[in-house]
Amino acid sequence: MLRFKTTAGDFTVELFTKEAPESSANFLKYVDDGHYDGTLFHRVIPNFMIQGGGFAAGMEQKSTRPPIRNEATNGVENLRGTLAMARTNDIHSATSQFFINLVDNDFLNHSPGNYGYAVFGRVTSGMEIVDAIAGVATTRRRGHGDVPVDDVVVLSVTRETTA
Repeated sequence: MLRFKTTAGDFTVELFTKEAPESSANFLKYVDDGHYDGTLFHRVIPNFMIQGGGFAAGMEQKSTRPPIRNEATNGVENLRGTLAMARTNDIHSATSQFFINLVDNDFLNHSPGNYGYAVFGRVTSGMEIVDAIAGVATTRRRGHGDVPVDDVVVLSVTRETTA
């Protein structure tokens, strides 16, 4: 289990290590490296998703490791509360950025003609915190839309063992 401590409150996540082994391992490397500490939820779209993992304060883009293979063919759907790898139009371009689905986003699933977005985990507690983040006021900043007016910062992401 992973604990996200944010300026909006805490939530926990479990990773789907069997269904999305490459995405999960990649995410854990970033966690263990402290990459997410101090990053922003930089894209917030109510009734869609919140995205983070790539920018520090001031919308400064963080450096990343090389992209990973997209595991969207794993059969896990983009349902409310799931985490998926963010990517560009290049199917296999995901690095550190991820998003949390606020609703069931069927159009992000793998289907004929749509490669989709790889789901690799789900929020296990604190979804009310995720929903609170989704409700913040947004603006445009440094060429990006849907950026929170007041920074929502990931203070830390840590591994926690379950009893």
